[in-house]
Amino acid sequence: MKIGLVRRGYSPTGGAEAYLRRFAAEAEHAGHDCVLFATADWPAEAWHGNSIIRVSGNSPRAFARELEALDPRKHCDFLFSLERVSRCDAYRAGDGVHAAWLERRALHESAWRRFTRRFNRKHASLISLETALFKNGGAGMVIANSTMVKTEIEGRYGYPPGRIHVVHNGIPSLTAPPRARSELRRELGLDESDYVLLFAGSGWERKGLRFAIEAVNALAEAAVLLVAGRGNQGSMPASKRTRFLGPRADMARLLAAADVFILPTLYEPFSNACLEALAAGLPVITTRWNGFAEIIKAGVEGEILENPREIEAAAGAISRWASREKREAIRPRLVEKGARFSIEENVRQTLSHIL
Repeated sequence: MKIGLVRRGYSPTGGAEAYLRRFAAEAEHAGHDCVLFATADWPAEAWHGNSIIRVSGNSPRAFARELEALDPRKHCDFLFSLERVSRCDAYRAGDGVHAAWLERRALHESAWRRFTRRFNRKHASLISLETALFKNGGAGMVIANSTMVKTEIEGRYGYPPGRIHVVHNGIPSLTAPPRARSELRRELGLDESDYVLLFAGSGWERKGLRFAIEAVNALAEAAVLLVAGRGNQGSMPASKRTRFLGPRADMARLLAAADVFILPTLYEPFSNACLEALAAGLPVITTRWNGFAEIIKAGVEGEILENPREIEAAAGAISRWASREKREAIRPRLVEKGARFSIEENVRQTLSHIL
């Protein structure tokens, strides 16, 4: 079978890009051919498949229109899309449901911002594409990365439950170099006894960085919050306990140096950053609006917050993991659980559903 894979945009460190390369390798190992439908920014040397078919379009709607005009079935037998498009044989809903994110966002912003957002063409375009996929029969099958996303698609669009399969995200293994914890803490001026939390990612508004900072500020005990990623530091609350590190390429070292990972997100289909933290042996504090939350046991492997705006509850969750003995006792269990969610297992499960 010749499989068409769809991806708009390119990032050399992107998780979707790494996933597609791994997927193509496994599919070709099983005897299938893969062709990539991608925008011009995807370099040919970054794709090991047989060919790339270039699709123009600098917006989701324009990309979807151009892909439709190309008539992908002339070039492949099966179209598997990681992008919201008008039509495909299988769609991987890795970005969740845009309508659900807008609803969650509206609970935490002013009436004026909610009103003006109604006239934003980008949001209208994404919801239109979701409607085409889920309600108008555009997607023959859906691969959801969490039960949360599956439920949202079924409930909002009436998509047939039997055609949605949940395949949780998988990650490549991250191995920290020897002495990474002590060396990075020394670089940052931290002592071994310091209680260190880590937040990682861009999109600080959606991922709830504000709430993490406020919770750390409210702690009775001393703690340090490390923030890795790009964002507007000036829009965040002032905090003597927070250190902004900027974009980092040494995530394995950061995870080794941290004691707890925190992501009090407003909406996250399934956080790879949380999964990386789990595999590194860190308890994870997140919210029930993160699909990742469905794979951990609250109070045992981390904490699940009902509302990220409840700062007292978030501060209490942080305090419950301040004990080094408690963290060390649970660490082997977390590492073992994290190892189950490999990118190889994700690809294997996905292939079993779509082929």
